Amino acid sequence: MDSTVTQSTFLLTLLLSIGLFFFIRASSKDRIEMMRLGSKQNEDTLMTSLKEYFRSRAYRVLAVDAAKNQVTFEGFVSPSWFLAVFLTGLAAVGFGCLGLVLAMLFPDLGQFFPLLILLSPLSGFLYWKKSGRLEKVSLKMENIPSEQNFSSTITVTAHRDELAELQRALQLKTLDT
Repeated sequence: MDSTVTQSTFLLTLLLSIGLFFFIRASSKDRIEMMRLGSKQNEDTLMTSLKEYFRSRAYRVLAVDAAKNQVTFEGFVSPSWFLAVFLTGLAAVGFGCLGLVLAMLFPDLGQFFPLLILLSPLSGFLYWKKSGRLEKVSLKMENIPSEQNFSSTITVTAHRDELAELQRALQLKTLDT
């Protein structure tokens, strides 16, 4: 095979491997966001609903600040088996491609490069170790009148997936900030 083609294939495979590395690394990154949500329920009913929602998702009340009208919940977020297996599979494909290209570039050592695939379970293991963590959710009830006729307004600081699930479960609407 032409040397230029092999070298350019190696360069592209290396760039894709770097992208895969950062994708795997980002899979366990914290994505904390703050969002203002409105509800038609009054404050007492909404707070009861919120406490029950978080209790059902294995969160516990960590702190209550009555002066600021704020509650902080804490819960363990377990990693996803599917994502661990998926990332391991992606890493296996990436290491396999890199191994094949390296085997073409260095034919004398070519028999050893496909063994890079044996490193792929490390990606699933690293994801599993970093994703299982304690997570905090902070809720603050606000007495700010809204133009959208909501009875209650809350500011929630949590992981973006938790915010989406909370909105869906309690039919909360996002308020423009």
